Amino acid sequence: MSNIIEDLKNSFNRTGNGSGNEVIYAQITSFLFLPASFQEFIYKPWTILTYAISHEGFFHILFNMIFMYWFGMIITEFIGSKRFISLYILGALAGGVTFLLMFNTIPFFMNMPNVPLLGASGGVYAVVVGAAVLLPDYTFYLLFLGPVRIKYIAAFYVFLSFAESIGQNAGGNLAHLGGALMGFVFIWQLRKGNDLGKPFSWMATGVANLFKPSSKIKITYRNPNPKSSSVTNNSYSNSSDKEISQDELDAILDKISKYGYEKLTKEEKQKLFKASQSADI
Repeated sequence: MSNIIEDLKNSFNRTGNGSGNEVIYAQITSFLFLPASFQEFIYKPWTILTYAISHEGFFHILFNMIFMYWFGMIITEFIGSKRFISLYILGALAGGVTFLLMFNTIPFFMNMPNVPLLGASGGVYAVVVGAAVLLPDYTFYLLFLGPVRIKYIAAFYVFLSFAESIGQNAGGNLAHLGGALMGFVFIWQLRKGNDLGKPFSWMATGVANLFKPSSKIKITYRNPNPKSSSVTNNSYSNSSDKEISQDELDAILDKISKYGYEKLTKEEKQKLFKASQSADI
């Protein structure tokens, strides 16, 4: 760290602004980007996450954010914002780990130029594939193409990354594949009742509670008719716990196919989510 700071100081003392900017950029990339060499990575372990918030060029970050917004809305609306964040972080970690493993164990990639990894694409691919596994028939209306189900969009980009994994941007495409695999595993395990994002949710809740002001006012409510309240609560509980029939599930899926997921009512979304946890839909 001291060497980085010293280099930054020296860069401002140079007469040529161009050379100074180059030094600054080199130091930033060295500090944030994920190196391909594992020997270099062990001295900068934070780069397994910081690479995912680093981008090179306006369009690089623009396309990542567009995909994050489109598919992230599905994840957030259906399984919640905490799981969306967890899925993104896990996808970024999976992308970085895949990049490191391939460039340090496979001779073909070891002989490639030692180019560092940057960009949010690993996490974004996790969100894209996760949404496609969660709601494969959800439809986007694309310019010049019309309605396209998201499972085909996800499949196209995964295939494209696989085909280009031996090209100039091999490292980036390997990270895409690692993130995509995590997106599939995350939703697959969630349907089995295993939430892989729980540690991140606990951490986020803990951090939020640190900054949450404690309430000094207690509000109590005495129900004048507890018997009627009990009946109401029991009836609500029974209706929410009621198993969804196959006919209801088929009707909901048909509605998604015709009008899109956003046209479902809140009750229909809840039924679909419950069905997704107990069976493959």
